[in-house]
Amino acid sequence: MTFKALAARFALVVSCALLTATPAMAQFWQCAPFAREVSGIDLHGNANTWWGQAAGRYTRGHAPKVGAVLAFSATSRMRMGHVAMVSEVVNDREVLLTHANWSRRGGVEHDVRAIDVSANGDWSEVKVWYGPQGGLGTSAYPTKGFIYSAKSTGDDTQDHAAPMIMASLSNDRHG
Repeated sequence: MTFKALAARFALVVSCALLTATPAMAQFWQCAPFAREVSGIDLHGNANTWWGQAAGRYTRGHAPKVGAVLAFSATSRMRMGHVAMVSEVVNDREVLLTHANWSRRGGVEHDVRAIDVSANGDWSEVKVWYGPQGGLGTSAYPTKGFIYSAKSTGDDTQDHAAPMIMASLSNDRHG
């Protein structure tokens, strides 16, 4: 085997190895484990169980707070529900969410727009930015409310839980 052929084989093996290597931070995320990681809310299981699990353990309510987790109801298109952490409150009807497995299977999105489209302004129905459309999309999703990262102090339906500082997985805000 000539040096040229050996070099070509080596280059091919290295190229294949590089194509299959996964960066340390690249991970397939489901929404629930990701929300638990970034919010510090220690709930497990499918997203559609978080609201019930939070009762008596975490304060729950209907006002967005930084660090809170918005719990989406299960629907026919979203059977396991969804959870997303509030990374910024823009105003009483708009927040930015950080979440996983929404626009791109397993992907993480930081600071995406979500708006309250409920008739009563209680965050019971929202529209969320959807990457493939580059906007809010046409679907509105029912929600149960916000789970606040502060532990419950009794009545868990308060809307005045103290906001918590967002935990961050990395300094890269663009995942």
